[in-house]
Order: sequence, then C-alpha cells, then structure tokens
Amino acid sequence: MSFFDVFKKGLQKTATSISRTVTGIFTEVKKWDEATFKALEAELVASDLGINAAKKIVDDLRDKYERGLLNGTQDILQVARDNMVAMLKEGSRPLRFNPDGPTIILMVGVNGSGKTTTAGKMAYLWNKQGKKVMLAACDTFRAAAVEQLKLWGERTSSTVIAAKTGADSASVAYDAVSAAIARNVDILIIDTAGRQQNQKWLMDELAKILRIIKKLAPEAPHETLLTIDASIGTNAISQAREFASVSGASALVLTKLDGTGKGGAAAAIQEEFHLPVLFAGLGEAPDDLKEFSAEDYCDAIFFGEK
Repeated sequence: MSFFDVFKKGLQKTATSISRTVTGIFTEVKKWDEATFKALEAELVASDLGINAAKKIVDDLRDKYERGLLNGTQDILQVARDNMVAMLKEGSRPLRFNPDGPTIILMVGVNGSGKTTTAGKMAYLWNKQGKKVMLAACDTFRAAAVEQLKLWGERTSSTVIAAKTGADSASVAYDAVSAAIARNVDILIIDTAGRQQNQKWLMDELAKILRIIKKLAPEAPHETLLTIDASIGTNAISQAREFASVSGASALVLTKLDGTGKGGAAAAIQEEFHLPVLFAGLGEAPDDLKEFSAEDYCDAIFFGEK
C-alpha cells in the first residue's frame, strides 16, 4: 500500500465531510457572496484546519473568484489543497540523523497521545531499513508502558533498556545512552512519562533526563518529538503550546489520524508553531506510521483520490 493510500484510508471521513459541504455550499447558490465564503471558512474550521489556516485558504479563494479564476467545486478544492500544501511544506524537513554516533530521539507528550506506540513503530520502520535500534523505557511510573515497550523490542529485535517500576527515569536514560554509545547502535529512542505542564515534578524529571543525555552526548537529543493525538482536533494545539515551551520540541508526530472527521489538525498546528511534522500515525498496525508527506496528506483531505 502506497503512502497516499494509507493517508486516503485514514482521512476518508475528513475528505468526505469537506467534499460534501463544499459541493453543497457552492452548487446551491448562483452568486458566491460573503455568506458563501463564511460558510466555507466555518466548515474548514470544523474540520480542524484551524482559524488562521482556514482564513488564508478562504481569502485566496475569494480573491481568485473575484478575478474569475474559479469555475466550480474542483477548482475550489484544488486551490484549498495547494494553499494547505504550501503551509505544511513551509517548515518541512527530514529527521535529523547523527552521522557521528547514535541518533538520540526523545519522545514527549501527554498520556494517551500514542507516544510509546510511536516509539515502537519507529523502531519497526528503521529495523526494516537495516538500522540497529535501541529503546529506553524511561516512563518508569507506569508498568504498562515499560511492558509495552518491551513487546515492541521483541517485535523489532531491538534492545530495551528498562528498570523496575518507580525507578529513577534519569538513571535509565543514563544507562541507555551509555549502552547506545558502547554498542554502536544507529538509533536510540527514549520514551518518557506522559505529563502535563502543571505536573511540576514530572517536568523536573524531564529536565533531569535532558541534563543526563547532554552530559553523555552534548549535541543530543538530536530530535525531541512531540506526539499529538490529532483525533482531538484543535484541542491538540493547547497541548503542543505547553509542551513546545517546556520540552524544547523540535518536531511533531501526529497520531490517530485514522477514523476521524477532523483530520486537518496538521495545518492548525503547523500554522501555530511552525514545527515540522515528521511522521503521521494512521492506524494500529506496526507499518501504519508513515513519514509525513504534505502532498499526500492534502490530496487525501481534499480529494480522497488521485
């Protein structure tokens, strides 16, 4: 299954909602007026593209309509798609790999955002590419998280560095970074405890983990990936705002894009933070984590087909 096919499957509800609404709005009126464009903007916001992204798209559509450059629903969807691609590509880049040793990736995000699952899926992706991956279970507060990561380790033939429940998570991080350097692994993925910004002791724990990592590898972490549950829509922005400031997040992973009618969250989040989206999770299977493609994502949302 191609990347686009996975996006198409995961974003089908969003695509259907937008297409039906746009068709309904613009075929029921003979002259497109301000109310018509306001209705479209409201629909885009409802699909969680975010107010800023929706306004940009509608402003461009209004301008092109007034200049006689729009001829129907397909033109509208194409302009919206092109605008959204431009927004998402503005901050796009590949993941930063370390050419001189282990690439150290720190996973952060609230409980339930798919952080541990994403860590496992990334190990699966890179293991298939022939890379030597190590996982560190630094969410020592939840036994289930440690066990989940150990299962991913077995599934992906990845070494897992872990300790008993309640152990010092920074000590686990120290052991993991030391082992990754000594064993010459390609990628170390460090899973941390889900946390909210107002949980100061957890934030202090994260700061301690960061200090330990930098003590052993001053240039690390090479990426701090913030996982965001896209199925909760624009509520994800408040999560991202908190975490971006306290964790030094360098990029985003959008999870749970499948099965939601509000799959446009990538635009809203990117418009707000200008952080690149590196991966998207579109299902439960190990290979349902894909490197993010703005073109495939936007094609799936606005057309559902190529």
